Amino acid sequence: GSGAPIANPRTGSTRAQLPPCYYEGHLEKRGAKEKVARRLWTCLCGNTLYFFNSPKDTNHVEKLDLSGFVSLIDDPSRDKNLEAARLNLRMKDGEIKLTAPNLEARELWKGFLYSVVDLAVPTTLTLLPGQLHMLKEVVEKEKMRRKARASSRAPSSPLSLPLVGEIPACFRPVSRTEAEVLLERHPDCGNMLLRPGRDGSSLAVTTRQDLNGSVFRHYRVTQKQQGGYIIDVENPIPCPTLHDVINALVEKTAGTLQPFILEEPYEENITFVSSNDENGERTLHCAPTGPLSRAPSLPPKQVGTDRWSLRSQTRSPSSSPRSFSPSGSPSNSMRRLVLSPSPLSQSLTDELKQKLEKRRTSQE
Repeated sequence: GSGAPIANPRTGSTRAQLPPCYYEGHLEKRGAKEKVARRLWTCLCGNTLYFFNSPKDTNHVEKLDLSGFVSLIDDPSRDKNLEAARLNLRMKDGEIKLTAPNLEARELWKGFLYSVVDLAVPTTLTLLPGQLHMLKEVVEKEKMRRKARASSRAPSSPLSLPLVGEIPACFRPVSRTEAEVLLERHPDCGNMLLRPGRDGSSLAVTTRQDLNGSVFRHYRVTQKQQGGYIIDVENPIPCPTLHDVINALVEKTAGTLQPFILEEPYEENITFVSSNDENGERTLHCAPTGPLSRAPSLPPKQVGTDRWSLRSQTRSPSSSPRSFSPSGSPSNSMRRLVLSPSPLSQSLTDELKQKLEKRRTSQE
């Protein structure tokens, strides 16, 4: 066939460092913001497309990580080269128009792209048995590659290091980009937050200041073997706790940097919506604020175990809020922060679920 051949990655300073090359050939590429298409030598290495000016080059000019893949759609519009076959690659952040030299090459590119994205051989394409066999091999290789990569990175991908001392209020389990967005969106809440580092085994401080627009800075904070932390700058600053890390940065900048505390307001009164019997109109009411007339009566066996019951709360008004969590639950669970890629709200609901689960099991 006239499809580009499967090839081993060529040796070369940077080519050699790329993941294994599953397929390569010329493609014309036009990104969402590009005016004209460029003809580039394209290599599918692992689950990333690398673009080179020519097959002989060792340095790629662009790369496209396929983890943001949405769909691949044939584009029936004709090219000035009648043989050529067009393809739209939709990614989460925009559409890329690709043109393969002919229909067979387009079908093969789709086969390899789907195989790597879905980790399964696509069944809807018109491919020969030999080509399907190649795709099957690619799926196996890519599965192995990802497995090896996951196990080599496993220990450090979540922020699993136990944090020493109390966690400062300006800690947020967010990525570098999310940290910048938070600081920019809420300039009145402070301009410095603590977050997990990209490598998962360190922390980072992100700061934002105004100088003809936002200026962001990121500082790495590493935990010392013998305890305590270091702000990794040219002259490292040792700090016994994370609070000291924040205080050191406030002091070094003469108070210009201030910890980011996002005040999330709570209601002062209990309100409820009810509908008027006569006209069905719904209105918002404030609940009466006086003390409860009497504690609700509960079956006797529940009183000891049900920590959420109103009775156990009203019985001991003097008890501290800490007695809310059962003594059996490990307090260090708060100390180990697992960074999940999902949004903040998701990680909070998951954390709540885990806590409730622990509470339930410790009562049984």
